[in-house]
Amino acid sequence: MSTTPDATLDAPPAAVTAEADVPAAPVITPAPAKRPRAPSRERTIGTKVAGQPAFVLHSYPYKETSLIIDLFTRDFGRVALIAKGAKRPHSQLRGVLQTFQPLSSSWVGKSELRTLTEAEWVGGMLPLEKTALLCGFYLNELLVKLLARDDAHPALFDHYVSTLNQLAHNEPASIVLRKFERALLKETGVAADLTRCVETRRSVQADVTYVVDPERGPRPERAADPWPRVAGKTLLDMECENYEDVATQAQSKQLMRFLVAHHLNGAPLNTRQILVDLSQL
Repeated sequence: MSTTPDATLDAPPAAVTAEADVPAAPVITPAPAKRPRAPSRERTIGTKVAGQPAFVLHSYPYKETSLIIDLFTRDFGRVALIAKGAKRPHSQLRGVLQTFQPLSSSWVGKSELRTLTEAEWVGGMLPLEKTALLCGFYLNELLVKLLARDDAHPALFDHYVSTLNQLAHNEPASIVLRKFERALLKETGVAADLTRCVETRRSVQADVTYVVDPERGPRPERAADPWPRVAGKTLLDMECENYEDVATQAQSKQLMRFLVAHHLNGAPLNTRQILVDLSQL
C-alpha cells in the first residue's frame, strides 16, 4: 500500500478503505485558533522527547522522500515534525504514519519544526469505517484549525481517544461529535458557560428561548437576532452532556455549527460539508 500523501489529510490504511465507501479525505488548510493560549515554550520545545502517545492529524510531502507531519500528542499538544525518508518504499515509517492509529513517538530538536526519530504502532483500537471514518477526519480538521501548536491539552487528547473509540463502536455520531466540539471549545478557552444568562447573571431557565453570543454566552432571544434560537433546556442538557431529547440533538447541532464557524473566523470545514451532504452531522 502506498502511503505517499498529497496536501490532504492522510488516507486511512488499506484495511479500512477497502470497506469504507466514502469520499476521499478533503484538503485542509491549517489556521490559527482565534484566541489560542500562549504556548509554554520551556515545556514544549525541548531537545529530545521519547515515547510520547500521539496520533497523526495531517501530513504533506517535504522534498523528495520526506513528510512533514502534524502530530497530536498527549503532553505536548499539536507538534510539527519532519519524518525523513518516510516516502521511501522500504522506510519503517511508511506504514506507521497513518491517521487514527495510536502511536508511540519520539523526536529531537529545539525549533518549532523538529525531527521525528521513531514512531511505533501501539494498537488496541478498532479501525474507523464508512461514516465513522469521515467523522474522524472531521475531528482532525477541527484540531488542526483550532489548536495552536505546542500548547498541551492532555484532557482533550484523552477525549479524542475516547471519541475515536465511540465512533469505532458505532455510537451515534451526532451525539459523539457534539460532545467533542464542546470539549474542544472549552479546552481552547472560547466556550461560554451555557447555564447562566449573561444579561441577568441568573441561571438559564428551561422554558425560555435563548440565543448564544459566541463571545459572552446565552441571553434571551430578540426578534432581530440572526443567531440560532435554542431552548434553555437544550443549553442545560448540553452542559451536562445529556443528548437523549430529540429537540436537544437538533438544536445543539445548529448551535455548535454556528459557534465552531465563529471561532474559525469563517474558514470552511471541508469534512463538515461532506457530512452535511450525507445528513450525518
